This record gives sequence, structure tokens and C-alpha cells, in this order.
Amino acid sequence: MTAVDLGKVVPFAAHLGIEVLAADAAEVRGRVAYAPELCTSGGALNGGVLMALADNVGALCAFLNLPSGAEGTTTIESKTNFLRAVRSGHATAIARPLHVGRRIIVVESDVVDDEKRLVARVTQSQAVL
Repeated sequence: MTAVDLGKVVPFAAHLGIEVLAADAAEVRGRVAYAPELCTSGGALNGGVLMALADNVGALCAFLNLPSGAEGTTTIESKTNFLRAVRSGHATAIARPLHVGRRIIVVESDVVDDEKRLVARVTQSQAVL
């Protein structure tokens, strides 16, 4: 698996503190640490943070699966099912390609907590540029 500093390419990912743990075409893993400034009034990581984590990790997965000659990707659709809150530790996203086509790449990301419990499932479509 390749080492990637996502924050150098995507400043927003750096702002959130997203860390890429592992990355290759078959699977990308990244995480964000729990921090009070990223939480809702109830003390849980904000859903937008979880979605941003999955979007960035999923986009990297799509990028690593680009067909020859393509320049990049952009998210054109994203659906999230939230299943539980993260109130400490890390949220980790594991992204895997579901479909790799010439025009669209579909990625599914599971977001889990430190106990490996499913927090959210995100399916996103990335247009090939």
C-alpha cells in the first residue's frame, strides 16, 4: 500500500485532520480523530465530518482506479446511512471500488469506530475527468 499525504492535495482534508493509513486501488483507509470542535452540541462527531472523511477517502480510492488518460475525479453523488455516534477515539473510513468504468467510478466506504463497529455506510459516484 502506498503512503499518501492527502492534506497536501486537499487542504480541507488537512483542516479536518484526515490521515491516510493505507492506499491502493483495492482499498483506501483513512481516519479522523475525535475533537470537540468537530462535534455536535451532543458531543458526537458531526455527520458532516463523517461524510467529509468518507468523501475524501472514497475520492482517493476512485483516483487510484482512474482509467488510462484520465486527469482526475469529482464527486457527483453521495449517499450516507448513519448508524451510530462517535464520541471518542477515531472514525476510520475503509473505501473500496464497487464499479470502475470509463466515465463513472462507484465507491463504497464503511466508517467504523475504534471498536470496529459500523458508524456509517457511504456510497458515492465519482465522474472521471
